[in-house]
Amino acid sequence: MEISLQTTTIGFIGTGVMGASMAGHILRAGYRVHVFSRTKAKTSGLCRAGAVWEDSVKDTAEKSDLIITMVGFPSDVKEVYFGENGILNHASKNTMVIDMTTSRPQLAAEIYEQGKKSSVAALDAPVSGGDTGARNADLSIMVGGDKQAFETALPVLALMGQNIQYQGPAGSGQHTKIANQIAIAAGMIGVCESLAYARQAGLDPENVLKSIGQGAAGSWSLNNLGPRMISGDYEPGFYVKHFIKDLVIASDSAGSLNLDTPGLNLAKSLYEKLAARNCENNGTQALFKLFNNAS
Repeated sequence: MEISLQTTTIGFIGTGVMGASMAGHILRAGYRVHVFSRTKAKTSGLCRAGAVWEDSVKDTAEKSDLIITMVGFPSDVKEVYFGENGILNHASKNTMVIDMTTSRPQLAAEIYEQGKKSSVAALDAPVSGGDTGARNADLSIMVGGDKQAFETALPVLALMGQNIQYQGPAGSGQHTKIANQIAIAAGMIGVCESLAYARQAGLDPENVLKSIGQGAAGSWSLNNLGPRMISGDYEPGFYVKHFIKDLVIASDSAGSLNLDTPGLNLAKSLYEKLAARNCENNGTQALFKLFNNAS
């Protein structure tokens, strides 16, 4: 397939914290965009800007040439693609689908293989960068699937991110995202411990950030989520419940590879403890509550 502003209609399914911004960039670029979300209100801003609301995944699939999904959990991905009213049962021949949800590599491979049977090209393209990256269109996008499909989709992916890397066959994007989440998991513990230590030692944590954020300790989490921790801002850029989902996927995948991941396991247990305190709808920076004795 070819993608062009004049002939391509893009369907976007899942317009939550990140999806709404991502779909908005595509809409502002001039594409015809059809949207569906389980909560219609989450599409209101997009529809005011010119997107077309569809009543179901089925309707979206039937009216789109390229379909992007950004939903919550692997179970949602499976339903959206394989359900009776799912994409793969209603997309036309030569449609392209791009799942940008963080999901299981095995599921990405299943979508690819099923799509291939009906001439539907499938890419798995999970992202990193949170709500800020989605708003600023500078997400990191990790892509698995056929190289030709990646090159075809690249102009659309470039509307949502800047660091866009092809990683290999179907499932490779998801494996790369797992590696990303493993790196973040233990790092978040370090960020929380560091800022809790600074506060307990009587230092000004904001001033400490000015020093350590630009040195060897600097990281995206420290520099972007550290200020939110300090100010007590736990609004979600990325939900705790979704991060736990990612860590479960990572733990299961690491286990299948016979890989020991003690840092990942510790982070998973701490985030589960946080969720048990009714913080599952906070942002991931809320892990600081466990170290800061915050409520």
